[in-house]
Amino acid sequence: MSVLNPAPAPAAPVTAAHGSATWRLIKAESRLSIRDKVGPLWGVGCPLIVLIILGIVPALREPVPTAGGLTYFDLYVPVLILFNLAILAMTALPTTLAGYRENGVLRRMRTTPIGPARVLSAQLAANSAIALVATVLFLAVAGLGFGVDLPRHPAGFVLAWLLATAALLAIGLMITALAPGRGPATAIGTVLFFPMMFFAGLWVPVAQMPEVLRTISHYTPLGAGMQAFQEAYLGSFPPAAPLLTLAAYAAGCTIVAVRWFRWE
Repeated sequence: MSVLNPAPAPAAPVTAAHGSATWRLIKAESRLSIRDKVGPLWGVGCPLIVLIILGIVPALREPVPTAGGLTYFDLYVPVLILFNLAILAMTALPTTLAGYRENGVLRRMRTTPIGPARVLSAQLAANSAIALVATVLFLAVAGLGFGVDLPRHPAGFVLAWLLATAALLAIGLMITALAPGRGPATAIGTVLFFPMMFFAGLWVPVAQMPEVLRTISHYTPLGAGMQAFQEAYLGSFPPAAPLLTLAAYAAGCTIVAVRWFRWE
């Protein structure tokens, strides 16, 4: 008498398994990013505190003569959104991935079905999620707490935010690719952070800069992002120049990062 073995259950589709693994990896990287505290503390907490402090300064409620009626405080809201993106892209992302490379995490990932490329994708997704939450939080606090209007051209603002996020995260990947270790990656990101924030208008509004500095600002990633954000706040779709500048940074830095990225 023969015993019939039950037919094995059909295997799950490979694409579904990969999708599930990627989603679990994104959640794990998100938890690690929060636990690391660089993104949440410096990228979200610090600019949020600055936003609240600036909101209670009466002098910042005066309109900027060359900013289409926007006040100084109105201009600081998008600047602090860019501050969040810059911290995540030039500090949190490079130090984490460079640390993974130093500790052999990426090398070991190459021997698994997940692969190191999924780690990069998960890191990008985790930092983008933190940036999105921070942006919504900044806009909500500025609007509900201090009466700052939302951007009058929402679609233009969203497009500018997506391009600015892509450009800055691509810069973070490029830093990771070119830096030999975690320490140099942190140093390079810090050195780039301060001049980029200057051209975004953190210390002096872009509209009040001398013409030469204002022109230079428009060709930096944060300066182009600020220009696009300001137009969206005024109710216009951002002009092509800042959007193309952000797209060029995103494409160019991604190409460099892919070409010279070292897994070990």
